[in-house]
Amino acid sequence: MTSETIAVRHGRALGTEVTLATTAVDPEACWRLLSTELAAIDLACSRFRPDSEVRALQGAGGRALVVSPGCAEAIEVALEVAQRTGGLVDPTVGELLVRLGYDRDFDALAADCDEPVPACAPAIGWWSVEVNRRAGTVRVPPGVLLDLGATAKALAADRAAARLARRSGAGVLVSLGGDVAVAGEPPASGWPIGIAWISGAPASEVRQCVALRHGGLASSSGPARAWRRAGQTQHHIVDPRTGHSVASRWRLASVVAPSCVEANAWATAAIVASSEAPERLEATGLAARLEAFDGTVVHLGAWPVPSQPAVPGP
Repeated sequence: MTSETIAVRHGRALGTEVTLATTAVDPEACWRLLSTELAAIDLACSRFRPDSEVRALQGAGGRALVVSPGCAEAIEVALEVAQRTGGLVDPTVGELLVRLGYDRDFDALAADCDEPVPACAPAIGWWSVEVNRRAGTVRVPPGVLLDLGATAKALAADRAAARLARRSGAGVLVSLGGDVAVAGEPPASGWPIGIAWISGAPASEVRQCVALRHGGLASSSGPARAWRRAGQTQHHIVDPRTGHSVASRWRLASVVAPSCVEANAWATAAIVASSEAPERLEATGLAARLEAFDGTVVHLGAWPVPSQPAVPGP
């Protein structure tokens, strides 16, 4: 296999579409390693699995629990993201999402139901979570359910891409529901990434295709995971300050950063920040593309040049 031959594999994990693209001689070995990585992060971080570590922390009654290194890392990363984004992306919103109706894997979620939304309140706050690195423990306030959806997938993409590139000595792209990380030597023209409001969208829905050579790219969109409850549309991006699904100016926010974690953090933060997003993103110096519901598109920083075609979706 030459350096310009790209093998692509698709699947599902963590409740979303998974894409692996690689120039490795043995792409099947890469796929097996990726599957192992994703199974571990799912067991640690899924709020839908009754046997996950996140659910164990919720049920610990405020006691500190010993957690796996992978779970501790994912929670630490989520807390760092919360701090860097000024609390716009907060992992303590898990119970708020349950109240809004997002209490199971999205594929199993009813598109509409008659039950009204209970009264909402602000998130308890990321600063209430305690991580003891030396003891390997985590403590959350009684009943708090962590939602690591905004960071764990991005962390898994970063970690898997780096590990696969080291193992194979080849270029690797990992996409988890549109959270993209690349590592190793890219194709000569870079990795072609399609920008769309939902992962796996048909070619007609791709807004732009850009070339990514290193780091990560993430897109965030409320309508990508939306449902209706008592006639009101809800979605998975919650404003921690209010407990409600964000009524954002932006339909789609995409960010390129040195890592997928950072790209995901600021793409999500942009949706929550709404009209303040351009100013906040400019302060980071990151490249971004914001698409408003009225069709207006705002480019910030050194947004990547167009590329064609995109790595094919599932």
